[in-house]
Order: sequence, then structure tokens, then C-alpha cells
Amino acid sequence: MADRPLDGTGERDDGGGQAMRPTAIVERVEVGIVLERRESRHPWLDFAWKPVAAIAGAPARDPRGDWPVAAQGDDWIHFHAGTLTLEMFRKETEGYRVNLSQDPPRLFVVLRDPEDPEVDHPIVPILVTACPYEAQDYLDSGSDLVEPVAMPPELVAFLRDFVERNHVEQPFKKRQRRPYDPRKVGFAGSGGPAPVERPRGRPAGDDAPGDEE
Repeated sequence: MADRPLDGTGERDDGGGQAMRPTAIVERVEVGIVLERRESRHPWLDFAWKPVAAIAGAPARDPRGDWPVAAQGDDWIHFHAGTLTLEMFRKETEGYRVNLSQDPPRLFVVLRDPEDPEVDHPIVPILVTACPYEAQDYLDSGSDLVEPVAMPPELVAFLRDFVERNHVEQPFKKRQRRPYDPRKVGFAGSGGPAPVERPRGRPAGDDAPGDEE
């Protein structure tokens, strides 16, 4: 399931080409991200998007490329919206333990506007993490959307084993970040669809509610 452990120091990239911090990457697992596109009931919006599932060991797929349809219904479609590398770090085992104490444990998917006219998607997944503290950091940035999905059972077992092998208790010190609240992770608060929706065109001369002359 995982790549062979790395001995060197890797740099975590934030998806925008800038490393967040250097830390030892110990394990890697490829994870497919399933995004749901659902018709919106909002008068000015066409679709709502949110991640709904993760696939452990999924084949490689560029999130900025084509998305094959995984399933569909009357007003929704599920896409395999790319495969990302889930990285596990020794220094993040505290966050993993918090995650594993939840029912169910979750993966956190970071979504971002590609801001590229050659990418035919309004939003793309750029990172998946099992650390709720890292997810909160991205959420606090205000520029990304962060949504949880249930962690596949095989990844729960793998992460639990990773924590047992690598966690070292640290002396208590006050954290700078806010306490993790699983009810608040996700742009939509309680797990509703992220409001990453394409605006419908307004009739000429019409003003949206709240517009001022």
C-alpha cells in the first residue's frame, strides 16, 4: 500500500508551489479523490461541489486533467477527480491520534480554484491529509476549501499502526492553533457541500439582492 520509507527530509508543498515546512516523510499512500457535482437550488448558481469518498491505492490521475465518471443519479455525478499522495509524518502523530479517536476517522481534502484557463474544472483537489491540525491551517488561510471524507478502513488500520510505531509523547506546551473541532472542519461547517458553484448569468439590468446603485 505504501512506498518504501524515505530516509531524507522532504518539504511539504502547499499546492501552490511553496513549501510549508521541512519534515521527514515516513510513509506515502496514493489516494483517489471522488468529487460530487450536484445541481444547486440557489437561483444564481448551477452546481455545488464536495468530496464524498477516498479510494486507497487508486491509480495515478492528474486532478487537473480529465475526470472519469464514477457514478451518477438524476441530479448528481461523482467523478474520480484525481489521485493525491497521502503523506504521513512522525511529527504529526499527535494529530493522527486525535483523528483516530473520532468516529469515523477522516481524511481532509483541500480544494482550490485552479486559476488556469486550460483547466476545465472550477475547483481541483490539491492535498489530502490525515492530520486535522494541518487541515485547520489550510482552512484558516481563507483561500482554500477543506472538506472531510470518511477514511477507508484499510487506511485507518495503516494509520493506527503508523502511530503505534512512531508516536513519542512530548512535554505539554500550549498550542498556538485553535483546538480541533470536527464539526467545524469544512467550508460548509457541518459537512454540507462546499459553495464552489458556477454563477448563472443574470438577466441584463437585474441587480442581485443587496446590490447598491
